[in-house]
Amino acid sequence: MAKIVFFEVENWEEDYIKNNLSGEDITLTQEKLTFETVSKYPDVEIVSTFIYSTLTKEVLEQLPNLKFIATRSMGFDHIDIGYCKDKNIPVSYVPSYGSHTVAEHAFAILLAISRKIVPSVERAKKGDFSSEGLEGFDLNGKTIGVIGVGHIGRNVVKIARAFGMNVLVFSHHVDEELAKDPQIKFVDLDTLLAGADVITLHVPHTPQTEHMINCENLGKIKKGAVLINTARGALVETSAIAEGLENGTFIAAGLDVLEEETPLREEKELISREYLDKIDVKTELINHVLLTRDDVVITPHNAFNSKQAVQEILETSVANIKNYINNSPSNLVEQKS
Repeated sequence: MAKIVFFEVENWEEDYIKNNLSGEDITLTQEKLTFETVSKYPDVEIVSTFIYSTLTKEVLEQLPNLKFIATRSMGFDHIDIGYCKDKNIPVSYVPSYGSHTVAEHAFAILLAISRKIVPSVERAKKGDFSSEGLEGFDLNGKTIGVIGVGHIGRNVVKIARAFGMNVLVFSHHVDEELAKDPQIKFVDLDTLLAGADVITLHVPHTPQTEHMINCENLGKIKKGAVLINTARGALVETSAIAEGLENGTFIAAGLDVLEEETPLREEKELISREYLDKIDVKTELINHVLLTRDDVVITPHNAFNSKQAVQEILETSVANIKNYINNSPSNLVEQKS
C-alpha cells in the first residue's frame, strides 16, 4: 500500500481519486506543498500537486521516502527536476488535454461569426425576428489556414474538412497522414496568409511564435479574412488586429485569448481557487478595446473549459500514479542532466 498525498485538491476531484486509488493510503488536502507545509508529510511516498506547490530541493529533501511525483499539469517548472534526477525520483505530467475541446471552440467562434449568431440571438431576445443585416457566409468551399498541427490543430483540420473546407497548413513538420488529402496543403506562412479565408492559430507562445501575425505582415494577408485565436494572445500583435479590421484585411476576428491577459502557465489555472482569488478575468476582457466592436467575438479564455477536458487532466494524473505503482510508469518528464 503506497502512501500518497494529493495537494491543491478541488472538491470535484475527491471522489474520483478515492474511487480509483481505493487500495492505497491516500490523503487529500487543499493546501499547497511548500516549505511551510512539508513537515506535515514526512512519510509520503507519492506526491501529486498542481502548479502552485513549490517542489524545490529544500522542500523535496525533507521527504526522505519520496519515490514518485505526479503533477496534474502540462507544465513542471514548479518542480526541481535536476534534484529529482539526482535522487532517482521519476516525475510524470499531463502532456496534453482538451485537444477536441479547443478545436471545437475555435469552430464555435468561427460559426458565431459566419452566421452572425451573437446579433441574431440578441435581436430575437428583443422580439425582433427580422433577418435584415444578418446575412452570413458558408464555410463550405472556403480555405482555412491552420497554423500549427499538434493535437489541437490536427483536430481543427479534420473538422474543417468535414465542413468541406480546403486547408492550408503551416507547420515545422509535415503530417504524412493529413498530407494524403489533396485538399490539405502544407505551405510556408506567407503562402498561408495570402490564400486563407480563415486564419486560425494553434501553436504555443515562444519567442519564435510571438507576434506571428503583426503589423508588418498584415499586408500579406488575403483581404476579407477572418482571424481566429484560441491559443495565446501574444501570438498576434493587438494593433494588427485593430488595423486589420479598420482597413478591411479582416472582416472579423474571433478571440478566446488577448495579448494583455495576465500570464498563465496552465489553462486550468482559470478555474482554480488560487487564480480566481487574484484576478478578475471579466474585468481584464472588458478593459480591452476590441470588446466593443461588432466585428469581434471574444470569449473569456474558455476554449479549454469543458467537463471532458478538465476530467482528462485528473484521469491522466491518476493513471500515471497507478502505472507507476504497477511498474509501468507513463508520461515521464525527461530528466536531463
